[in-house]
Amino acid sequence: MPGSPSLAAELGVDSKTIWAALTILEQEGILFGQGPGRPRKIVMPSTSKNAASLRIAILEYEVASLNDDYMVDLRHKLTRSGHRVIQSAKTLTELQMKVPRIQSMVKETDADAWIVCAAARNVLQWFSNQETPVFALFGRRRKFAIAGVGPDHEAVGRLIVQRLVELGHQRIVILARESQRAGGPGRSDQAVFDEMANHGLSIGSYNLPEWENSADGLQRVLDGLFKVTPPTALIVDEPFVFHAVKDHLARRGIITPEDVSLICRDPDQTFDWLRPSVAHVRWDHRPIVRRIVNWAANISQGKVDRRQTLTKAEFIEGGTVGLAPSQRQ
Repeated sequence: MPGSPSLAAELGVDSKTIWAALTILEQEGILFGQGPGRPRKIVMPSTSKNAASLRIAILEYEVASLNDDYMVDLRHKLTRSGHRVIQSAKTLTELQMKVPRIQSMVKETDADAWIVCAAARNVLQWFSNQETPVFALFGRRRKFAIAGVGPDHEAVGRLIVQRLVELGHQRIVILARESQRAGGPGRSDQAVFDEMANHGLSIGSYNLPEWENSADGLQRVLDGLFKVTPPTALIVDEPFVFHAVKDHLARRGIITPEDVSLICRDPDQTFDWLRPSVAHVRWDHRPIVRRIVNWAANISQGKVDRRQTLTKAEFIEGGTVGLAPSQRQ
């Protein structure tokens, strides 16, 4: 695709308008950015005669995820590609990650393929044994022969630990919901623990505590953590849990980052409005959406696609990270 200056000159349009139009086309998946200083590539729709429209069912983690930007974008792009998107009758949380319940719902759903979001290991294991193609969006997918995608939380997790250690932190705790810690630490959690071990920090159940998947369960685990040997840094999996943690600690007089540093492993639009600014992991949802759309195109053409990919993630060190309490004057 020609660049903004040449298009502006050819069409007699302001360069800012051209740039905005190209950005929209890139977000729609019609253009593909190749980096600064390089022209965008035009993404041609599949014209294969073997391609067919699919009925693609999406099994969400919870109702709140339905309106996430990446899910709205994904449904839109799958529909534009000619597929029919089916929203599952219930979410994984409503089904309590119980395979018999999921099995019954899948059997009652007329779908050619499934996209399963942030599923526990036992759920993805069951899906991997089915004939219907399945795509794991996030979740404990790495040991199964299914397609999948997610941000590279392993690499960014090691960077987070390195930074926390530089600031004097020794008691680092991960707060993850039950479905994401069932069966032991996942690869992203294990990467954090491996990096902690590299710095001589002790690791045990304290660093990945068990708690009931509820507001009360979160309150209880926080009260227990800060009762005797409080953590100096908390790594929280999801934005809404991050907000609940920060609110609970503030009500107890535990201030961020003076008393404890807080990091969220996902981005959230609300973070832009918070002060101090929130330390978090940022990732772009567009490569994730493109990967799923390409998978659907492959499946519609009768191809086997079980490739798992990681997209770039970046640690944004906000104001909720600071020196460990022992390092403060």
